[in-house]
Amino acid sequence: MTKKTDFNFKAAHKSKSGGLTEAGRKAYNSATGSNLKPPQPEGGSRKKSFCARSAGQMKQFPEAAKDPNSRLRLARKRWAC
Repeated sequence: MTKKTDFNFKAAHKSKSGGLTEAGRKAYNSATGSNLKPPQPEGGSRKKSFCARSAGQMKQFPEAAKDPNSRLRLARKRWAC
């Protein structure tokens, strides 16, 4: 397993509807050697996993859970959680 480097996303890498743009995923993947994929809102194991993880984040960050424009809430909406 390779060590992940610190990566700072530019504003252009963040989607206004939550998550990352295609350019953001490509930049992160090339910088860290990861394999991020686009959202899977139609269903499947990746959707179940994301929705479960993000539900835990909603509990951990109650301020973000209350704000309808937080990146967490927008990403959950984009994934149809």
